[in-house]
Amino acid sequence: MNILIKPIITEKATNDSELNNRYSFQVNTKANKVEIKKAVEAAYGVSVEKVRTINVRPDRKTRHTKTGVQHGKTNAVKKAIVQLAEGETIDLYANM
Repeated sequence: MNILIKPIITEKATNDSELNNRYSFQVNTKANKVEIKKAVEAAYGVSVEKVRTINVRPDRKTRHTKTGVQHGKTNAVKKAIVQLAEGETIDLYANM
């Protein structure tokens, strides 16, 4: 099971990483905090102090078309905000 799916690179997440040394990742929905901590430490070689997780519900959409009403939804995702030890950083742009 692949724990880390991708880093979240938005304006808010970048500001949080620069000011508070916290990095955001999209993770597997079945991963817990201990598994996320081990995966980040193994992938980036840093020490993690704290992990916070967020379950994001799917967005439901309805469209009215010629053939009738179409119902759909996006996938549910899980995000993890990882607090690193002081003095450690992750370079997310190094392996692009």
